[in-house]
Amino acid sequence: MTSDARKLPTGFGRLWTAQTVSSLGDGVMHAALPLLALTVTRDPMALAVVAAAGTLPWLLFGVLGGALVDRWDRRRTMWIADTARAALLAIPATAAALDVLSVPLLAAVAFLLGLGGLFFDTAATAYLPDLLRRDPALLERANSRLRGAQTAMSGFAGPPAGSALLALGRAVPLLADALSFALSALLVRSLPAMSRPVPEVRESLLRQARAGASYVFRDRLLLGLALRPAVGNVAFLAVETVLALFAHDRLGIDTYGFGLLLTAEATGGLLGAGIATFLGRRLGTGTALTCTAAVEGLAILGLAAAPNPYVAGLALAVCGAGMGATMVLAPSLRQAIVPAHLMGRVASTSRMLAMCAAPFGAFLGGWLATTYDVRTPLYAAAGLLLAMTAVTATMTSNRRVEAALRDSSDRQRSAENSRPARVADAAVSA
Repeated sequence: MTSDARKLPTGFGRLWTAQTVSSLGDGVMHAALPLLALTVTRDPMALAVVAAAGTLPWLLFGVLGGALVDRWDRRRTMWIADTARAALLAIPATAAALDVLSVPLLAAVAFLLGLGGLFFDTAATAYLPDLLRRDPALLERANSRLRGAQTAMSGFAGPPAGSALLALGRAVPLLADALSFALSALLVRSLPAMSRPVPEVRESLLRQARAGASYVFRDRLLLGLALRPAVGNVAFLAVETVLALFAHDRLGIDTYGFGLLLTAEATGGLLGAGIATFLGRRLGTGTALTCTAAVEGLAILGLAAAPNPYVAGLALAVCGAGMGATMVLAPSLRQAIVPAHLMGRVASTSRMLAMCAAPFGAFLGGWLATTYDVRTPLYAAAGLLLAMTAVTATMTSNRRVEAALRDSSDRQRSAENSRPARVADAAVSA
């Protein structure tokens, strides 16, 4: 029976449900947190502090967090992180009910939620390949479903729900998000336990973190997979920084229309996640990744030149489709080829590179729009994406992908063949 014919294990359904519920809570908070901050202050810098606080854990602790995940039981790490986030949200909910919310409190909550997200996301990324026995086809199917649910919940259902719940009371969206984390924790705790990765020689946490980062930078395929979101974030944040201004001044789009414009991108993301497995199978994962990168760059170029809202919406939908497919194919490939004992560190290193790149994109977009024109950041972003496509095309080629998958399969077979020998040795010793 081929891997395409095999079914996803029952445990995946619980993991998918847990992440879907959690993504709904994230979408609620994505809309509610800045609106809550607006009830406390109108100072743009104070609002920026709250917005930036959630990204700081990845910048400060990304690789170290990955090293810790590689030391800990991944299922336990996930449910403890979600339980802690559920309990944490009781603090601002109480403060909101008592009318004592403040910017420092909201910033601290955003930071700690981000820290919990770092551990949960890294552990989930490392747990999934163990659950699916590193089967590339199953990983693509699983990540397609996970990505689709995340986009639907955090991009479509969550934000409107957050705004509606806030109208019922400032504490209501906080309590709803806490409930989503609590349900996710219960579901994750019911998942099957996985054997821990083979323990390494005892060494310091910093040395282990450095080893994980070095593993990414020494491997051209993994480095190519990491450069895609890092350079992409510079480009996309440059676009995002000026998109509202561009839509209003150049396309004549009002506030309601801008929401529809963002919905077009999310719709494309759902489509891209849905067809990612087909693209990978039809073109090969490496070629598919190169094609989606080119599509993103050309779509942003189309957005920059868009004469009206309809062309702009179509361009964003096409860009969203490219991003959606990429965010299925790239993590699935990484999960299939990285050794289990390094998975947390490799995943967190890649995510940290992407997060560190984002502020540069925001600064670039603002500077180019101020110095030249509001369309200039969009043209610059398109050029950056197309240049990145050319640079990473050979790094993530089909040939490299196939070689990495063969090496991973050989490692896995070797580990499985040596397991009976270790069991026999242990029995003789006993």
